[in-house]
Amino acid sequence: MTWTVAPEPYDSPVAAALWRAYCTEVSDRWYLLHEGRRTDPGELEREIAAQSGADLAPPRGRLLVARYGGEAAGTAGVRLLDADTAELTRVFLYERMRGRGGAALLVRAAEDAARALGASRTVLDTRGDLVEARALYARLGYTETEPHNEEPYAEHWFAKRLAGAA
Repeated sequence: MTWTVAPEPYDSPVAAALWRAYCTEVSDRWYLLHEGRRTDPGELEREIAAQSGADLAPPRGRLLVARYGGEAAGTAGVRLLDADTAELTRVFLYERMRGRGGAALLVRAAEDAARALGASRTVLDTRGDLVEARALYARLGYTETEPHNEEPYAEHWFAKRLAGAA
């Protein structure tokens, strides 16, 4: 089985399914940790609808989908914050696809997409309970920084200079 990563329209059925899975997992994880319950279905639907992903469309963004053996496996997005900085977002793999190298492949593909958009650095935020994500970013050369946004659930912020950026 091999991995492929390619751009995907943010509003495609594949992108929508991955966004729903991402929201469900990170939201349930937070609620289980902090309140001992899963996300209220109505709240989950509002969360999913609140972020269409349009900011990941060209010309200022890209949504990428990884496939493993042809099956949709995960996603990553980048969006320009300014002329030099792209934000990495929506990095996610279905649980059954983890441990096969897909996450690092997705992040590197997102960095390539950020370079193609003209960025010379990437930034991202994540939560404290997403320890696997924090370990991945550190392994790929991201360093913790001061906050670059005021996202309500963000607890850790990272940045990386992009080698070979124009």
